[in-house]
Amino acid sequence: MPTTIADKKFIFLVNPISGTKPKTDLGDKILKGAALAGAHAIILPTVDGGDYQFVRQKIEEENYTDVVICGGDGTVNQVVDNLRNMNVRFGIIPLGSGNGLAYSAGIPKSINKAIELAFSGKARYIDAFMVNDQFACMLCGLGFDAKVAHDFAQQPSRGLLTYTQQTLKNFFTANSYHFDLVVNDHVIQTDAFFISIANSNQFGNQFTIAPKASLNDGLLDIVVVPKMNKAILPFALIQQVSAGQFTGVKEEAEGTIQYFQTPKLQLRNRDGAPLHIDGEPKETCEYLNIKVLPRCFSLIQPVIS
Repeated sequence: MPTTIADKKFIFLVNPISGTKPKTDLGDKILKGAALAGAHAIILPTVDGGDYQFVRQKIEEENYTDVVICGGDGTVNQVVDNLRNMNVRFGIIPLGSGNGLAYSAGIPKSINKAIELAFSGKARYIDAFMVNDQFACMLCGLGFDAKVAHDFAQQPSRGLLTYTQQTLKNFFTANSYHFDLVVNDHVIQTDAFFISIANSNQFGNQFTIAPKASLNDGLLDIVVVPKMNKAILPFALIQQVSAGQFTGVKEEAEGTIQYFQTPKLQLRNRDGAPLHIDGEPKETCEYLNIKVLPRCFSLIQPVIS
């Protein structure tokens, strides 16, 4: 891989409809940042259908070394999944509604600072995982949070306010779902509001659900939120966020949140709970095989002193 900025060539892929931040001068900011860094950069649009053959061709024929994704977690998922076998470094300019992976990696909220980091940061390999045959960069959820993701995707406007509105709306009508999880030969049976499978330590918008999750430890962090009185559920989640102590694998989920780590698990979704992957709604299924992909792709992050 290139060692100096002069050896690198950057493709910035911009999703024009992600999040709520204005993007009218984003191209100018990128090119100004490239000029200040002494780097070569071009700007291309993202693709709704996910066909990035034109980007693969540029990488192969013109020796581009870095692909910087300007969008949210769903855009990051799609681009990385398509290009992760191309031996390029990935960067993120967080422009989505949640930006969970970017914030977990320490990438700044500020567009200008994130652009500067894309040119000056250090790439380190991080994990990802598979949900059956679908790729996940950082988070998969079944149940309540996936129902919010499905409803959020149908709204005419995006952003934190809309997401909060959909969360509150669904909270009061939320149902529990029956799940069977197989982890290290243990079977967990639970009626749960939701289950999160995380590689990063947050949902997005700086909300942490798996506080001890690491992007590169070869493990998935599993959080099971069982059916409980909704009056105490917010307090249980606050306790989970603030303490985040591992519970180990308990074969019967009682009235407390379970938090454990594993490189893989099998899950039976008996009631057809809705599914999301990296914040994007997906068609649900009854059986899920989930496994970590250690050191899956190289992500530009702040330099650790």
